[in-house]
Amino acid sequence: MLLEDLRKEYHALIFKELLSVDEKKIPNNADKYSQISVALAKGIVEEIAIQTNTVKLSGQTMGKSFEKLTYYFLEKVFNEINHLRTGKFEFCLGKSIDGFEQYEHLSMLAETLKNNRQLRAAVGDYLICPDIVIGRIPIDDKEINKNKKLIKPNDKNANLTPLRMSNSQKPILHASISCKWTIRSDRSQNSRTEGLNLIRNRKGHTPHIVIVTGEPYPQRIASLALGTGDIDCVYHFALRELLISIEKLKNEVATDLIETLVQGKRLRDISDLPFDLAI
Repeated sequence: MLLEDLRKEYHALIFKELLSVDEKKIPNNADKYSQISVALAKGIVEEIAIQTNTVKLSGQTMGKSFEKLTYYFLEKVFNEINHLRTGKFEFCLGKSIDGFEQYEHLSMLAETLKNNRQLRAAVGDYLICPDIVIGRIPIDDKEINKNKKLIKPNDKNANLTPLRMSNSQKPILHASISCKWTIRSDRSQNSRTEGLNLIRNRKGHTPHIVIVTGEPYPQRIASLALGTGDIDCVYHFALRELLISIEKLKNEVATDLIETLVQGKRLRDISDLPFDLAI
C-alpha cells in the first residue's frame, strides 16, 4: 500500500471519528475567536475534501481519539518499512515508562516517594505515561547468530547490554510520542517537560521524543516547536494542507513563521514521522 494511501486513510478516519464542524462550519481544531485559526482550519478541511461530522466531541474524547488514530497510522506505516529498521517493536498507548529498561529504576523511586509526602512534594512525579510509546524487544542469541555465529553459549562478552534478552527482559524505549489535537493552554507545555524528564532520568539510550498535533494556528505550533533539546520535532497531521491554506491566506506573519519552523527542521508532516522513527 502506498504511503499516500495510508495518509489518506488516516485522514479519513480522523474526519469520521474526530474532526467535526459546528453550525458555522468551524472545525473543532480551530479557535473560533481567532480569524486566522478558523481560516486555516477551514482551509485544511477544504484541501483534504472529505465529508465532516457535525457531532461535537468533548475535549478529552477528542484527545483520546487522536491518540488512537495516530497510533494505528504509525504502527501500520512502521511495519511497512521494518526492513529499514530491523528488530521487533511494540506500540502501546499510555504505558508508564518504568516498564522500559532505561527507566525501570523509577519504579523504586516512585515507591519511595509514595511513602514520603514531603519528599514527593519536593521532587515531583517521575513516572510518565506518554500517549504513544514504542518499545524495542530484546533479542535472543539465536537471532544474533542468525547470519554468522558471533556469540557462544554462556558468553561473557556483551553481558551488560540490554539488547540481549539474556541480560534484560524489559523492552527498550525507542520512542515517546505526545499527541495534541489542539494547543490551547499551558498544559500543552507538559509535553516539553515530559521530554526533559525522559532525557534527564534515563539510564542508557535516549528515545525519540516527538509531538503530533492537529493545531492549525502557526503561533501556537511554534510555542511547542521552537527551540531544541527537549523534543526532536513537532509533526502536523496535515502539514501539506496547512501550508496551502497559509499560502491562500496571504498573511505575512503566519507565512514567515511556518517557513521558519519547516526550514528550521522543527515542523514536519505526519508522513515523515515513521521514517524518522526508523533512524
